Amino acid sequence: MPDSPNYKILLVEDEENIAKLFQFSFKRSGYVCEWAENGIDGLEKLKTFKPDIIVSDIMMPEMDGHEFRKKLLENEELKTIPFVFLTAKGDETDILEGYDLEIEDYIVKTSSPKVVTAKIGAILKSKKKEMDKAVNEVQQAASKMGAKVVPDEFPVFEGYRIEHWHVPFKNVPGGDFIDYFNLDDDNLIVVLGDIMGKRWGAWYFAVAYAGYVRSAIRFVLDSGENFSAASILNKVNDAVYKDERLSEVFITLSVIMINKKENTVYYSGAGDLPLLHKSNGEVKSIRSNGVLLGFMETGDYEDIKFNLEPNDILFITTDGITESRNPAGEFFGEAGLKNILANLSGDENPVSAVKEKFTQFTGGNFEDDVSLISIKRLA
Repeated sequence: MPDSPNYKILLVEDEENIAKLFQFSFKRSGYVCEWAENGIDGLEKLKTFKPDIIVSDIMMPEMDGHEFRKKLLENEELKTIPFVFLTAKGDETDILEGYDLEIEDYIVKTSSPKVVTAKIGAILKSKKKEMDKAVNEVQQAASKMGAKVVPDEFPVFEGYRIEHWHVPFKNVPGGDFIDYFNLDDDNLIVVLGDIMGKRWGAWYFAVAYAGYVRSAIRFVLDSGENFSAASILNKVNDAVYKDERLSEVFITLSVIMINKKENTVYYSGAGDLPLLHKSNGEVKSIRSNGVLLGFMETGDYEDIKFNLEPNDILFITTDGITESRNPAGEFFGEAGLKNILANLSGDENPVSAVKEKFTQFTGGNFEDDVSLISIKRLA
């Protein structure tokens, strides 16, 4: 019996007989295996099939293995998938060229299928050990620092029900962060950020960014400036742009200020997804034009102001929800959230509805950190 029957392999091989032979061997060992005839077909398969390892021939028509690998290296997500060249060639120059493309190994396909399968298994086990080590280090660091990037409790704000749902990718502290700040009795700040890329190291940057946001809020309060969501973003951008550690780490950030006395919202965003606002049964997208934080020296972020009527609902989310897919490869998308929001009954919990529908859609297979904040004005 195989040790890890759920591992998935993408086999890219133009010779059908060889492909069938290796597919049979992989599947018999408990792996899920998809076959692509060349690099172009492989890229198409990767739009819906997310393998744990890619095994590719080099000599193929239309797009050979080297060109295929180069295309993968241009994609931040696909480049991290372990890659093995499977070829009939044993020339030293050819082998060295393969390693220059950041591959895991180079297997001569005249080896028996059992040997090839064993090597693939060894690579996957090694990668799992590396990942487990990285996960353990992040979890230990999070525990020692006691630094939370998502609060355990929801804020209490009279006249409103505010809740969030957060699931870190593979249960590892990740790159999304949520924060709430009571400025005074009438004003509450809601913050949602998403570190782009960095996978296992994203938590460290999330802690740093969350610290910058808190510092920016304190600075604006102490300075006596006209407080707004945009003033926070502009201050954070100033600090991030000058920080060499963070200047090349891209982040999306949504900042919302709610005034319960006037029931107004001031919203400013940096490269974030649009807010979804349900009012009188109609769902609208509210989009900011703010660039990613630290991308430019002057962000020139601006406020978008709107009112919340009784029973109005706001959704704020990161792309971990919208860019997740179902087993058929279809994206949940903004449309999926809009549909849930549009069909909510008056007494239905918005966060619970998203949890149920999203989990059903994805089969519980989340592809990134999942974060959603729901803000509802009570009747």
